[in-house]
Amino acid sequence: MRETLRPGIRHEFTFQVDDTKTVPALYPESPEFQAMPQVFATGYLVGLIEWTCIQAVNPHIDWPREQTVGTRIELGHSAPTPSGCPVTVEVELTEVEGRRLQFRVSAHDDVTVVSEGTHERFVIDAERFNAKLSGRRRGA
Repeated sequence: MRETLRPGIRHEFTFQVDDTKTVPALYPESPEFQAMPQVFATGYLVGLIEWTCIQAVNPHIDWPREQTVGTRIELGHSAPTPSGCPVTVEVELTEVEGRRLQFRVSAHDDVTVVSEGTHERFVIDAERFNAKLSGRRRGA
């Protein structure tokens, strides 16, 4: 981790929602999801928020040797975004405690705020993390 990894880092990322990021696309094998409206899926929203946080901190860590993994997310998803609309995610790093990173996050489309909350990530050494993961796979 670099000395520049400290609270106050902000980042914004805009993503154009298409049919591949709607509820029916989340689990195509699910008949329940297939019957749902073509709106931005909460599962993809979570991923977009994680992606934006990763973009925010990568310049401040020794990426790709160091990476971050999500460990907690607390969000509301308060408004639907139809396919074809952009969603902009804004994140701010609010706390750095050792390897633990805390973010304030929000997302809006071209009409309204669609999500607000917090997200926690941890800085990892990718090689050590993958070695431990490999051991878990062998043990399964």
